[in-house]
Amino acid sequence: MGARTKSRRRAIDLLFEAEQRQVNATELLKERLATPVTDAPLNEFTANLVTGVVDNWSQINDLLATYSQGWSVERMPAVDRAILRVGAFEVLFGEVPEGVAISEAVAIATELSTDDSPKFVNGLLARLAEVKPTLA
Repeated sequence: MGARTKSRRRAIDLLFEAEQRQVNATELLKERLATPVTDAPLNEFTANLVTGVVDNWSQINDLLATYSQGWSVERMPAVDRAILRVGAFEVLFGEVPEGVAISEAVAIATELSTDDSPKFVNGLLARLAEVKPTLA
């Protein structure tokens, strides 16, 4: 697993944990940066992903809800929400090519979520990439 893939996975883990514990993701990030809970401290890319998702939270959630075709964000499995939020941030605002961001999100969904999740993640993020030029 590459360094950026590990960073994405850590960002997803942190967003998932924040939601499950019902704590602010930014505060949890600050806490983990100050006092790491693993041998490998969070790196800058992980912090940038979490911060980017939080800074664009409303827009990301609105777009996920709009283009998920019948699935409210709240109805999605929690791990899929975290994967989609990071993937959407990278597709919409990230520095990597959209295809890379989508591929990484699908791979993580394959590893962490249900059998149907990779297809769902792929379709939703591909749709966001498709409509990205029309977004203000």
